[in-house]
Amino acid sequence: MYSQANLLGHESSPYLRQHAANPVHWRPWGTSALDEARDTGKPILLSVGYAACHWCHVMAHECFEDSEVAELMNALYVNVKVDREERPDIDQIYMASLAAMGEQGGWPLTMFLTSEGKPFWGGTYFPKHSRYGRPGFLDVLRTIGNVWKDDRIRVEQNVNAITTHVSTRLDAKAEASPIDQRLFDQFAGNVFGMMDLGKGGLSGAPKFPNVPFMDALWLSWLRTGTKDHRDAFLKSLKTMLQGGIYDHLGGGLSRYAVDDDWLVPHFEKMLYDNAQLIRHATYAFAETGHALFRSRIEETVAWLHREMLVDGRFASSLDADSEGEEGRFYVWSSGEIPDNPEFASFRTVYDVREEGNWEGKTILNRLHSLDALDRDTEAQLAKARQELWLLREQRVRPGRDDKALTDWNGLMIRGLAEAARVFDRADWLDMALRCYHSISESMVNGRLPHSVLGDSRLFPGLSSDYAAMINAALSLYQATQDEIFIADARHWLAALDTSHRTEDGGYALSAADSADVIIRVRGDQDEAIPSATSQIIEAMTRLAVATGDDSLRQRAETIAEIALGRVLQQQYGQAGVLNSASLLLEPMKLVLVTPRGDHELRQSADHCPDPRRTDIWIEFRKDEKIELVPGGGVVTIKKPAAYLCRGLVCLAPVETAAELESLLRRAP
Repeated sequence: MYSQANLLGHESSPYLRQHAANPVHWRPWGTSALDEARDTGKPILLSVGYAACHWCHVMAHECFEDSEVAELMNALYVNVKVDREERPDIDQIYMASLAAMGEQGGWPLTMFLTSEGKPFWGGTYFPKHSRYGRPGFLDVLRTIGNVWKDDRIRVEQNVNAITTHVSTRLDAKAEASPIDQRLFDQFAGNVFGMMDLGKGGLSGAPKFPNVPFMDALWLSWLRTGTKDHRDAFLKSLKTMLQGGIYDHLGGGLSRYAVDDDWLVPHFEKMLYDNAQLIRHATYAFAETGHALFRSRIEETVAWLHREMLVDGRFASSLDADSEGEEGRFYVWSSGEIPDNPEFASFRTVYDVREEGNWEGKTILNRLHSLDALDRDTEAQLAKARQELWLLREQRVRPGRDDKALTDWNGLMIRGLAEAARVFDRADWLDMALRCYHSISESMVNGRLPHSVLGDSRLFPGLSSDYAAMINAALSLYQATQDEIFIADARHWLAALDTSHRTEDGGYALSAADSADVIIRVRGDQDEAIPSATSQIIEAMTRLAVATGDDSLRQRAETIAEIALGRVLQQQYGQAGVLNSASLLLEPMKLVLVTPRGDHELRQSADHCPDPRRTDIWIEFRKDEKIELVPGGGVVTIKKPAAYLCRGLVCLAPVETAAELESLLRRAP
């Protein structure tokens, strides 16, 4: 006899715990829920969301907390809740299934499945009763229940067609495609053609940071010297960092803007967006020297330290809602802002109006004042921001999702390590190291969990977890030159090979011992972060360069070529694979041979970041012979110098910081 109760109360996910008091008899995803559906003959109602999701909260209040809706759900279905951040492999399968039905995806994701977990119908948000042009959830529940009972033949037809389509998309097979610069240049040109050159970002609304596309433009600039691509990257970054999507009082970027002006954010703050913001702003500052990029990194890191640290690791997100309203914590009425001469400039610069700029309220932004003003005015604005921040601290805070996701933390560790080098911030490096050690210590039997919350660990990890931590280790290695990080990277690559490698030499997102997925997806698809496949290719390439392991480089090349074949076949949502594969055109290594770690040559390298380059420090010993690249022969060291190598070709050594900076900043 199966429990007639809600079973989410002891789950590790804060999102699942948000639903533990619902009258719905929720089950967590797993073989037990599938067994219950098979034994009872009921279909599965799968609801996928995440803790910071506004529309997930709306549907929960309207439907899942309602006794009438819950009674119908419990009578007709085995009801299963999934935190998409804990189980992106599950989310990808059923989001692709919804797309195969011709529906637009989003969260909450609402899917109806057979007892084998195969989808036959779905949607996203449903109100209790019909409105917004959407059918009411009560009607949906009854209709699908009747179809399941009376028209099983049609259900089976849908199941077979959808499952075949999704498998073809998420577990695609394709012929390898060679690594060809023309492919990457053409893709970057296509991205540039979609850009809003006036406002930044992709044309139209909503506007997302879209990191894989931004990466494509930046890598194109570094590779080809195409200034239009650099300028589109910088324009996009500058505008979003001055827009309403950025929190001008507390720091940190919201997930996206719902309009095409970067004004109105979807107010949730995600760890991954801010990890990637730090990396992009680091590149932008190194390129331009503009103080805006420095200050936004400083503000965002301060927010991380103040609000997002949990046991040395970083929490996943802050909610969009507080006190039942989206954005309530962040917006202002004109009357809440002091009306005195000290705030006169603030009101003008930050778009404070009597009537507000969004639903009668004001979202603080500098979209009409993108450039810095004179020093005295900026100092006055900073004082006003601090005063408003103190007022805001008295408000009810949005909820925080305290679970630490390994792949997202890996992204943040990397961002902090790279920024620490450029800005000479030992405290940022210490924060990255503490997080890295905390994640590392969560391993069991040499395997990483995907999620950690208190004493709870979610196993098995995903391929993205191992790839992100390899990349984090390599960035920490470059910041510290401590060989322990190379050893860690090798260990995680071995674990990735053991648990995630597929028959064709590639990798699946889910581990081989994940028994609750109907398809082991490839992990090629970008979301708000580059795909697992792209992170793996980059991690293997960087590790091969750092260690001089040419066989590993060849493996990375083979995996990239097979992945490129799948990209060319599907041609959507896989920018990350193109970006990471482009790193194999000419893997870059900078060998710094100096008598000490803080030598001016190393400082010069630190201040000239390049995502294509791996920096290695070797202690100077006169007349020592070293091999710069595999098979490239040995050189005899006579003086402290820096050697820049592209592929198997090394340039003449440079001996001064000025020469090295000129070399590293030289257009391709």
